[in-house]
Amino acid sequence: MIISQYIGKGNREQAGLAAGQLLTASILLSILSMFLILVFDTQILGLLFGRVEPSVMEACVNYLRISAYSYPALAIYNAGSALYRSLGDTKTTMVISVIANLINLAGNCLGVFVLHAGVAGVTWPSLISRVFSAVMITWLCFGTNHEVFYTLPAVLRVDGGMQKSILRIAVPNGVESGIFQLVKVALSSVVALFGTYQIAANGVAQTIWRVASLVCVTMGPVYITVIGQCMGAGEIRQAEHYFRKLTQITVLFAVVWNVLIFGLTPVLMHFYALEPQTKSLGIRLVLLHNIFNALAFPFADPLGKGLRATGDVVFTTFVSLFTTIGVRLVLSVIFGIWLNMGVMGIAGAMCLDWSVRGVIFWIRFRQGKWKTFRVI
Repeated sequence: MIISQYIGKGNREQAGLAAGQLLTASILLSILSMFLILVFDTQILGLLFGRVEPSVMEACVNYLRISAYSYPALAIYNAGSALYRSLGDTKTTMVISVIANLINLAGNCLGVFVLHAGVAGVTWPSLISRVFSAVMITWLCFGTNHEVFYTLPAVLRVDGGMQKSILRIAVPNGVESGIFQLVKVALSSVVALFGTYQIAANGVAQTIWRVASLVCVTMGPVYITVIGQCMGAGEIRQAEHYFRKLTQITVLFAVVWNVLIFGLTPVLMHFYALEPQTKSLGIRLVLLHNIFNALAFPFADPLGKGLRATGDVVFTTFVSLFTTIGVRLVLSVIFGIWLNMGVMGIAGAMCLDWSVRGVIFWIRFRQGKWKTFRVI
């Protein structure tokens, strides 16, 4: 976000400093996170999931510890990919991601089916693929053939002013992401209360949901790059124009994509060994999700990222936390357990979360308060 605004302003030197300081902050904070996980791994798992069988807890601890080793690599890759997205270059990160996923897939097959390494056979390939991604993106980011790139002086020091700007945006986003993940853990515990066929249908539906949400997930970084550069250049009217244009494009493509995915859902269900009752529930879950993913999620997520790109971070974070806890979590309990709606109730609460958030973000955009914020 900060890099995009400096690029829009035409200040390449400060953009390079922001990129280097983002890498520095990512490395330091990820190492701190890694050590905290390694020290308190058992306590964290016990707090989140309670008492489980010793063999299950041992496997969980092994998975968590190996995953923690990869946090610095993941943070380094995310910092580099953020720089490339700010430059409008998503092809490079896509290629790296494809290669890394192939490494991960091959490693999983080797670890599970050949070496029979269990949890470690799944986790070590993930670590290796993340290290590969981190090395590749960092090497490319130090290349001087881009208008903004890493330099050692920008990375090997801590600039207080720049770090303050970065953390002013990163901390609220981090809190929001952390709360969201905790709510997901809580909801997974709620789902576990329902019958086996509902759990199976929910698992299959979530796999299809991830594919259906690709349009909105893809458009989020576009908002950040485009709106961020417009705001950095001081082109408020241009930013407002692209807000509307990108929203129109996102809704159009989301509708087409979600209709296509739902049309393929009955075919995809044949790849799973499911009972008719489970298949029926899975299809209904996908239908409910795709309707709101096409019509509400473009306003709840990509538009929200655009508002953040203007510097309107505190408000968007507060709204996201309110809808995640006050709408999704609370209504999941009411619909899913009290009204005995099961996983359909939880899916409905998720859709209402998007709807409420999307309406608030659209009102915020229309009011124009975002025009008054300055990040740099």
